[in-house]
Amino acid sequence: MLDTLDAAAVRRWCSGALAALHRHQGEIDALNVYPVPDGDTGTNLVLTLTSAQHALALDLDNSSEGEQTSHGRVLRLMARGALLGARGNSGVIVSQILRALADALTDTAVVRGRALASALTAATDAAYAAVARPVEGTVLTVVAAAARAADRTGSDDLATVVRAAASAARDALAATPGQLPVLARAGVVDAGGRGLCLLLDALAAVVGTPVTDSTGDHPADPGDTGDPADRVPGNPGDVGPAVDPRSGTGSEGYAYEVQFLLEAPAGAVDRMRAALAEIGDSLVVVGSDAGGEDDGGEDAGGEDDGDGPVWNVHVHVDDIGAAVEAGIAAGRPYQISVTRFADQPAPPLAGRAAVVVAAGTGLAALFTGEGAGVVGGSPSTAELLDAIRRTGAAEVVVLPNDPDTQAVAGLAAREAEAGGVTVAVVPTRSPVQALAALAVRDPRRRFDDDVIAMAEAAGACRYAEVCHAAREALTVAGRCRPGDVLALVEGEVLLIGTDLAGTCRNLLDQLLSGGGELVTLIIGEQAPDGLGEAVAAHVARCWPFVEVHTFVGGQPHYPLLVGIE
Repeated sequence: MLDTLDAAAVRRWCSGALAALHRHQGEIDALNVYPVPDGDTGTNLVLTLTSAQHALALDLDNSSEGEQTSHGRVLRLMARGALLGARGNSGVIVSQILRALADALTDTAVVRGRALASALTAATDAAYAAVARPVEGTVLTVVAAAARAADRTGSDDLATVVRAAASAARDALAATPGQLPVLARAGVVDAGGRGLCLLLDALAAVVGTPVTDSTGDHPADPGDTGDPADRVPGNPGDVGPAVDPRSGTGSEGYAYEVQFLLEAPAGAVDRMRAALAEIGDSLVVVGSDAGGEDDGGEDAGGEDDGDGPVWNVHVHVDDIGAAVEAGIAAGRPYQISVTRFADQPAPPLAGRAAVVVAAGTGLAALFTGEGAGVVGGSPSTAELLDAIRRTGAAEVVVLPNDPDTQAVAGLAAREAEAGGVTVAVVPTRSPVQALAALAVRDPRRRFDDDVIAMAEAAGACRYAEVCHAAREALTVAGRCRPGDVLALVEGEVLLIGTDLAGTCRNLLDQLLSGGGELVTLIIGEQAPDGLGEAVAAHVARCWPFVEVHTFVGGQPHYPLLVGIE
């Protein structure tokens, strides 16, 4: 058993926790309080920890503090990666827990039981602070129980403290349905709390006091250093993107941007990537499976690039020669370009912009047509931050369009404000509310006044959505079974039916019986042909004084989104 939590142990903890989350990803996704098909807490936690693991794999320390402890440096890298990769409320909360642990333990020379117990208390405070309206029966309850149990041991033995925290977390998780009626109705425990239990179980395994995890399985082998960070969740072995922990941090101190195309085998590219990471930042290496078609063919300058994989390489460095030599060592670089930052001053921030989160090509085109920047559904902190900065605006409004993305938007806003951008998050919960907000924005108003007007317009727009039930569940509208049509209003199940078009018509009748002058219908990718026209015709026939706008959104999971103004 470990006496202290050192840097190597932190690395094994991150790897073991990520492996456990991968194994239980589908199970956690299914712990959804509503039987709708977009439960993604497990996926969000995997992506958040994937980013943390990626940060540790890069092993770059941006801190200028020479006295930083080795375990503190690794904890800060892990926390920074998790923050930039955070997705969903649970991902944000976990990133704040890791940040608080790093802050509390960085300057602790030796991390034993009492230090970890104190850090868990700080992590609990950070988790509660990350939520605007804390609710018991959630991951917050689980982390608080873990911290209290760790403190009550009064021990400086690391294994004793970790075992107590992990055991108390499992007990708290089991009790969550009794604290939150919506969990009891769904017959599930809290999904975020389940993920946190896996993290604590993985830590217990690393320390050397493995416990059976909260489903009776054994947690990941802490000695397993296989890096799942490059796998798309749910598709082991597939290469997927990971968030660079330096993303959005700029390139202060680096004078040049170097870009080139590279023909080289994947193994050599991995070695080149490591070499470039040592001498620069903002490193991006993107490859194609077969060279010449997209990245190195005649469209890119007429070179004959052969049949091997082709990679697009981008890095910020001081030593141009070393960057190019790293490419030569890996294979054949060509179309090399170098830009000196001093010759390319960044334009000053100016004007006002909006950034909208939207899933679906139709929705993206719709918001782009409204002059907004668009980010895909369930974005990470880094993706939202990048979208904010790409606007080049001094003032930016972010419309998250999903309750689970609001916390991520808040993190991105704070990161952007540290760089001089004024950001406001309007808490839209549906794309129809974002459309209402964008319709009233006016750049001639003071920014704060404009944000208030947009928030009022969004709040005045009632929203609803129609989908098919993913599982059997007891809802406030009765029991549903897989395949049933569900109509949700403001996030609560209002109607359960068997016919999609009929349920949509009934939904509109119920909504309009409470008043409304404008109906917005957004048709999803799974909607049958003619659904939008049929619903619009029904409104025109039964509610002749109501104006109807229909758009093809292409959003997944929900054949119909509805807005009533």
